[in-house]
Amino acid sequence: MGKTFFLTGTDTDAGKTVVACGLLEAARRNNLKTLALKPISAGCQPTVAGLRNDDALALMEAMTGELAYEQVNPVSTEPPIAPHIALEQSGRRVTIDRLAGYCRGALMHRSDFALIEGAGGWRVPVNSREMLSDLPKALGTPVILVVGMKLGCLNHARLTVEAILHDGLKLAGWVANCVQPEMAVYKENLETLKQLIPAPCLGEVPYLENPAKDTVADYLDVSALC
Repeated sequence: MGKTFFLTGTDTDAGKTVVACGLLEAARRNNLKTLALKPISAGCQPTVAGLRNDDALALMEAMTGELAYEQVNPVSTEPPIAPHIALEQSGRRVTIDRLAGYCRGALMHRSDFALIEGAGGWRVPVNSREMLSDLPKALGTPVILVVGMKLGCLNHARLTVEAILHDGLKLAGWVANCVQPEMAVYKENLETLKQLIPAPCLGEVPYLENPAKDTVADYLDVSALC
């Protein structure tokens, strides 16, 4: 049985999908069969086939396995807002049990390396009582954290790490992803993060105008995960 990880970020624009696609490509280069899921998404585009999310489509293009779109992204909403609000506005409701069921079904397809990408940060609500962070708890999956390198990332990263560990989950690794062309005292911030985060750094992704998975993978090392 392959390994499955839940991928989260320090914020909405931390670059989860960019890093996820890079990790999938890095795993493929190691001859691993890969799968990726985006259980819940917002900001989807209407198409003839139904709502489609750019992040979910990018994951489908990056993974080696083949799944129907509805298996990769079973819950989608059109407005680019918090998913639980978008669901409420459309008269829908989703639970962690349901999301976990979707994930388990999709993960029955054989893979060596699978990623479940979250939405937003760690404590994004799914409904009035549950948060998306309850999903990796239900599935028992270790977590990969994407740190969006910008002013404030030290606080965001530390709080997220504390929450992950408080939830009883293993932090398998983290990635420093540069979301701005330049960041003041970048090296000092990176070294501080390495001291603050009790998990291996899987790589540093520089600011890229075109963050294609092939390029991103060059900066990542999945050996600590595999």
